[in-house]
Amino acid sequence: MNFNDIFKSNFLENVSSIALGDIVMALALALIMGLYIAYIYKVTYRGVLYSSSFSLSLIALCLITTMLIMTIVSNVVLSLGMVGALSIVRFRTPIKETLDIVFLFWAIACGITLAAGLIPLCVIGSAIIGLVLIVYHAHKTKDAPYLLVLHVNRDYDENLLHDIIASQTKKIRLKTKTFHDEKVELIYEIRLTKENETLFVNELNKADKVIDASLVFYNGEYAN
Repeated sequence: MNFNDIFKSNFLENVSSIALGDIVMALALALIMGLYIAYIYKVTYRGVLYSSSFSLSLIALCLITTMLIMTIVSNVVLSLGMVGALSIVRFRTPIKETLDIVFLFWAIACGITLAAGLIPLCVIGSAIIGLVLIVYHAHKTKDAPYLLVLHVNRDYDENLLHDIIASQTKKIRLKTKTFHDEKVELIYEIRLTKENETLFVNELNKADKVIDASLVFYNGEYAN
């Protein structure tokens, strides 16, 4: 069969070249892998608010990619048409989290490998990726940094305040010091100990010269 014969061939015959069982199996596996990716995303998410719509997008993306690749593999004419159609699509939704891009590519990669029939590669690769993300997330959560924001009177004793915080935390570092009219704002980066957790903030809030104290989770890039 030459190149011209491909375009002269019957359209419906090419489409029906994929067995119904293969279609169902590929889409079912894509659904399972999409649910797995969405679960890993939920477990390892460290942002402000968890987005269930993004998780649903990961599941749908895995299914859609599988369907597209199976169509491209089964029919050359349709594949050329899809290339032209997809070339005019523009995705302008901003990606706030860098890790979200990883999950998007992961879902696309699963769809491509499943449609290509590389099921072991998809399953084993996804299992390894998920394990790496969970282990890394557990390590980061165990020693997560926090921002301790204090408002104190101008006549406060900085050394005494530093010693109080240091005695209740594993690590402390002054990030900023801002002077206002009648008070000073101090922001410390601290690492909590398991024994004390956040209970020391209640006592610190009652300390002399301390107007108020607040503890904010910090992921290394911006406050959550």
